Amino acid sequence: MEKIDKIAVLYGGSSSEREISIQSGEGVYKSIIELGYIADLIEINDLEELSELRVYDFIFIALHGFEGEGGSLQKCLDDLNILYSGSGSKCCKNTWNKKLTKQILEQNNINTPLWSELSKLPSSDSPDAKFSAKHFDKFRPFDAVFLKPQEDGSSIDIFKVTNEESNSNAIKACSNPNRGFIYEEYIEGKEFTVTIVDDKCFPPIEIISKNEFYDYDAKYLSDKTILEEAKLTRNELIDINKTATDAFKALNCNGWARVDLIQGSDGKFYVIEINTVPGMTSHSCVPKSGSFLGLSYNEVVKKIIDASF
Repeated sequence: MEKIDKIAVLYGGSSSEREISIQSGEGVYKSIIELGYIADLIEINDLEELSELRVYDFIFIALHGFEGEGGSLQKCLDDLNILYSGSGSKCCKNTWNKKLTKQILEQNNINTPLWSELSKLPSSDSPDAKFSAKHFDKFRPFDAVFLKPQEDGSSIDIFKVTNEESNSNAIKACSNPNRGFIYEEYIEGKEFTVTIVDDKCFPPIEIISKNEFYDYDAKYLSDKTILEEAKLTRNELIDINKTATDAFKALNCNGWARVDLIQGSDGKFYVIEINTVPGMTSHSCVPKSGSFLGLSYNEVVKKIIDASF
């Protein structure tokens, strides 16, 4: 491992996840100082001006959204020969895009909910917004599906639709309809997330929310969301960890990531998505999962740094 003395924590940005990134960055920065490193907290607004980061031994990426998770930042840091936390550019590009993620998961025989692709959203009153449209065919029969942007995080612009009226309302409510979306199979079951650091699984978390699904409010605002250590049988624990690890490896993740899954009525675990720059706020799953191992927030941060080499 290379000697690390001076660390920059990147946070902020202009994406819909800016406020979450600020919370993550401030938490990680405080931790890094307490761990004894020299550190600076740097707000990133322009990926074109990163050469000043050469003075640091290591970059901890706490920048959420497309700027921190879409692969462009990692490509710039690679070009500058600067070490950083987490996965490389190609991995981030693939995990940031739900379509690409699902294609890779399917190519590797890893369970993921069925899906269909939209290059952009139809108008709310067009034939393509009706349940008779062909992009709903693979889900039939169904009671509900999710509408999700191909690229975004923190459950931004994600809607559960149960009929044509709710689908029309979801389309109207989307903040940016002129981008790729997917419809995704709704699987009724328990939601879990598995943190992986240095190729090792932390104890899985079961996410229990009063909301209809684990949306932005449930993730970051609600005090009613429960994150508890998953109560799984030995075989279920082996299965969920294997599924999460297989997904981590198939997408070529490095250092750390969080794999979100749902367990269907068939008992199988289905990968929903993979987060290469997970949240590190007080509500976040990564430090919570670490606490089940007796790890403090600072110890989790140190493991992430160490896992990056």
